[in-house]
Amino acid sequence: MNQFEQQIDAFLEYDYGVTARQATVPQLYNAVSKAAVKSLSVSPVSGKKACYFSAEFLVGRLVYSNLLNLGLLDRCRAYLAQNGFDPGVFETIEDDALGNGGLGRLAACFLDSAATHDIPLYGYGIRYRYGLFRQYFEKGFQKETADDWQNMGDPWAIRREEDTVIVVFADQTVRAVPYDMPVIGWGGNTVNILRLWQSEPVSAFDFEQFNLQKYDEAVAERVRAEEITAVLYPNDDTPVGKQLRLKQQYFFCSASLQSLVKESIRRRGDNFSHFAEDFAIQLNDTHPVIAIPELLRIFMEDYRMSFEDAFVLVRDTFAYTNHTIMAEALETWDTSLFLSVVPQVYPYVVMLQNSLNRDLKEKGVPPQEQSELQIISGGKIHMARLAVYATHATNGVAKIHSELLKSTVMPEWYRLYPERFQNKTNGITQRRWLALCNQELSAFITERIGNGWITDLNQLKKLEPYQNDPASLARYRDIKREKKLQLCHHVRIHEYGFELNPDFLFDIQIKRLHEYKRQLLNAFSILDIYFALKDGTLTDFYPTAFLFGAKAAPGYRRAKGIIKFINEIARVVNEDPQVKDRMQVLFVQNYNVSYAEKLIPAADVSEQISTAGTEASGTGNMKLMLNGAVTLGTLDGANIEIVEQSGMENNYIFGATVEELAAIADTYDPKVLYEENSRIRRVVDTLIDGTLDDGKTGLFQELYDSLLEGASWHRADQYYLLHDFESYCEAKLRVNRQYHNREEFSRKCFVNTMNAGKFSSDRTVKEYAAEIWGVPI
Repeated sequence: MNQFEQQIDAFLEYDYGVTARQATVPQLYNAVSKAAVKSLSVSPVSGKKACYFSAEFLVGRLVYSNLLNLGLLDRCRAYLAQNGFDPGVFETIEDDALGNGGLGRLAACFLDSAATHDIPLYGYGIRYRYGLFRQYFEKGFQKETADDWQNMGDPWAIRREEDTVIVVFADQTVRAVPYDMPVIGWGGNTVNILRLWQSEPVSAFDFEQFNLQKYDEAVAERVRAEEITAVLYPNDDTPVGKQLRLKQQYFFCSASLQSLVKESIRRRGDNFSHFAEDFAIQLNDTHPVIAIPELLRIFMEDYRMSFEDAFVLVRDTFAYTNHTIMAEALETWDTSLFLSVVPQVYPYVVMLQNSLNRDLKEKGVPPQEQSELQIISGGKIHMARLAVYATHATNGVAKIHSELLKSTVMPEWYRLYPERFQNKTNGITQRRWLALCNQELSAFITERIGNGWITDLNQLKKLEPYQNDPASLARYRDIKREKKLQLCHHVRIHEYGFELNPDFLFDIQIKRLHEYKRQLLNAFSILDIYFALKDGTLTDFYPTAFLFGAKAAPGYRRAKGIIKFINEIARVVNEDPQVKDRMQVLFVQNYNVSYAEKLIPAADVSEQISTAGTEASGTGNMKLMLNGAVTLGTLDGANIEIVEQSGMENNYIFGATVEELAAIADTYDPKVLYEENSRIRRVVDTLIDGTLDDGKTGLFQELYDSLLEGASWHRADQYYLLHDFESYCEAKLRVNRQYHNREEFSRKCFVNTMNAGKFSSDRTVKEYAAEIWGVPI
């Protein structure tokens, strides 16, 4: 037996007093993980270090991906099998709750890619006690319960008590305790660190209050401290919720910066003139932008640096990634709320505002053009403006997104600092999203072109000679069916025995539930197909399973209404004997990374249907493309680059473009479409005519009104669902018709896989390292 297996046995014996055959799954999981961790060695970074500040890192289940990168996965599975366990037994370990969606998943991909290519990139974030939430459905309504991702232990994280720092708020002081999680590159040669901070009280227990029998007061400080890192993205529709969100952001930013300042002192003493040469900090969206005035404060208050010297260091250290063009997602904080949480930071925001005004005056910007540039304006602090002003680089995450930043979202900033704006199209790690989650397709590829694609995804282009090879395409189709069968088995277990038909076309939309992602448009199209099958106007239809996965933010009432609407459609369709052999609809519960690893390889069609100009990039579209799904989508985000790479003829594009929507923005009237188009009217009316039941909550009526009447904060049908409806339905049916020719359709899928090389996060991280961070690659 080799050292790895011996270490597993040793941990089982020392920690639990059991052998492998006697062990429970959690005991095995902890022992295997600890044995893998014991084999690691982390070398301190001697040169420049890149630091990724992000409110979330959606790393996914760690054990399999880490074992894969260490080259231990097959040995672990053999060990499990030898001891009477299913090699996939760790699928029951649900430890992938640290994140919400694409933002956190992207961060995790970047860390994997950097470690694989020996780039010193360290992550900094929050160690949430509970994940976003566990989702389940009750009568079709989303319900939430706590997601205790640590319930089986956290063997991959090492508590670093010695690196604890203090974080001060207006109303409390807490300890920030770091937990370091190894980020293992392919081959295990480089191990970077993801440092997650946990909030703890300065004093955990008040004996005096306890002795006075004031038991709640005795633990009050601990409770208040722990709530800061209790839950990712607390509901912020109240002032208290907003304060907690701001506390979370300041907490991890201040702690991370204190950690880096200490590291800088260890390197060079208290001479910070080289700080920006030693550290590059990437701000992942506006959540960590408070780090800018906080570092300014640390330099000036703690180390008596002048504003001029400190600001140069701050600007040269930080860079900012923008993830959205929607104004409501660009964070702002009421100055009064900001002062109630971190009053010590506010003067430094004012200093930055004053510095900006001096720069505007020097650049000759007319006063009437300065209002959109003010960091503090209308009683609010505009974090995106602060980010652009006080960093040396601002990047979008897809070509169209970066151009829209310059032309529409931040044109005044682009005119002021054109040299700061860049594009860095997002990417995904092919280690998790192909090598791990689709081992059958991985083996197929490696048999034909070798395994170089695992670290250089552009090598997939070598598959080109096989795109017209009948034998290869037949095997490619067989693999897709294998992945469908695996998904069907998973669904049967996790969706109360639902029997998903593996012979159906699988049409999949999996992403966060938001109006601009237009899950509601997808639902309307399914109803349109259902009605057409029922009345006989649609006869040539390949049986299709429409699958959804998404979580709605707990306070997002309209998103929850859409989930209920889709679940009502599923109930009606799946219970109708007239269509049961033609259609299935399923909204999977508790969609997360582990579920995505099952859904993505099984997909035939990737639904990427956001309104043109609203999705910054997307990364799910890349994962689905890599695993051989065609894109049914708009010309939005990275969809544009996907069809550039794999060909418009191998995907299905529909809907209005950004330019076309801009041309009709002032005249668009969805009521006219509703009144003149019977297909639109029929599906929209299901919201109010009793066809579907929302349990008398008013959710469906509100959705109906949002489309035809609008609301105080938006106009009617603000995401143009009705405008794109017919184009979308036609494209969807075109996909369906062409799926009948399975060989030709599989060739389209194959060409998508073959051309996915651009969308590796390896490429993205190398671009960041070379063009923003100044880190050697």
